[in-house]
Amino acid sequence: MTENQYAVVMAAGKGTRMKSELPKVLYPVCGRPMIEYVLDALEKACIGKIIVVVGYRSDLVRKTLESRTHRQPLVFVEQTEQLGTGHAVMVCRNELQNHTGATMVVTGDCPMIRVESILKLFEAYTSDNKQKLLPSCILGTAIKDNPVGLGRIIRNSKGEFIGIVEEKDADAEQKLIKEVNMSYYVFHTPDLLEALNHLRTDNAQKEYYVTDVPAVMRSQGQHVIALPVLKPIESLGINTVDEAKIVETALQSQL
Repeated sequence: MTENQYAVVMAAGKGTRMKSELPKVLYPVCGRPMIEYVLDALEKACIGKIIVVVGYRSDLVRKTLESRTHRQPLVFVEQTEQLGTGHAVMVCRNELQNHTGATMVVTGDCPMIRVESILKLFEAYTSDNKQKLLPSCILGTAIKDNPVGLGRIIRNSKGEFIGIVEEKDADAEQKLIKEVNMSYYVFHTPDLLEALNHLRTDNAQKEYYVTDVPAVMRSQGQHVIALPVLKPIESLGINTVDEAKIVETALQSQL
């Protein structure tokens, strides 16, 4: 277990399109709550502290996850209002404020997450630290032949990360970009907490988005790296019953 590595797992949503009264992350995939696959991967990567952000039917999520035997204890944080992914990280301030190392932020609905990918992102953070190029954020990306529906990674002429453009905001040229955001982040925790202060809700949903954090950091002159080390299959998240079936098929093919 690596005490200097934390993880925040966003697990507060209802998942209205799942046609179930269960909290989204408890929806079963191959007979297990989908969040279990995320927690398994983080534990196998030896993350020292795992913070689970709960909201909708939080008591049930806590009870289900606390009943796991022979597993690492979890820290639960309540998000009483769901004001976006950035807000989900904001409510973890008390758990993160004294942490000087790295914190990974992921969603609880990405059961295809790979241990190897988690390790590569943390290794990149450690490697840059050794070179005295302190990274504020390592952003995990993937190259997808069919990137429809995913945020595109924008780089400058030097190949450096500039920002993320969501598909609905992308122009015709940007839509041709195959490098996509996968919502896997490793942040230098003090820089993350500072950047959260600068998030705004000037968007259609009036929510705080963690996807805005890397661009905020870069605008402040901080070191942000977009690292295309993730496998395209890791982009298989679950928002609908049909997507759950696709993920089940993918999981079964790996057995």
